[in-house]
Amino acid sequence: YDMIASPAAKKAFQIQEEPAAVRDAYGRHAVGQGCLLARRLVEAGVRFVTVNHGGWDTHSDNDKACKGWLVPPLDQALAALLDDLHRRGLLESTLVVCMGEFGRTPQVNALAGRDHWPQTGSALFAGAGVPPGQVVGKTDAKGAEPTERPVSPREIAATLFAKLGIDGEKVYDTPQGRPTPIADHGTPVKELG
Repeated sequence: YDMIASPAAKKAFQIQEEPAAVRDAYGRHAVGQGCLLARRLVEAGVRFVTVNHGGWDTHSDNDKACKGWLVPPLDQALAALLDDLHRRGLLESTLVVCMGEFGRTPQVNALAGRDHWPQTGSALFAGAGVPPGQVVGKTDAKGAEPTERPVSPREIAATLFAKLGIDGEKVYDTPQGRPTPIADHGTPVKELG
């Protein structure tokens, strides 16, 4: 409660104080203003921020959704966030991750959509010492199966915990006494620093 009620947090939520040009750069849409708020929260000392940009479960009209209202606002907002964090000297101490929980089928279904596809997916990592401009892993030409350097969910979790300074090897016991490892024995992705 103290964190939420603090003057710094209250001030962070007043995004209307940002210059119009900054708000426009992020985009006057939910994900854009969400990313702007995320930057303001990071500046206020908040250690973990989530920005949601839903609607990616495109089982029908995938191209229409992606080209119409999913990809353009995300591209704008994410680019503005990374530029702004860099310009303010915050990117080196802030990990930015953009990902969903799985990929989409490489083939289009009968409804012009793409279904769930856990075999491959993508994630963007930036900041917090992640070397820029690299691609880790590779799929076949259709994006159906990994062909080089597959990265598992365990490795992603271990990387996130390592970047946050959390011991991913830590094991907690449930109330029933069952040992539960934080990162399920994953190791951080070495290419991500």
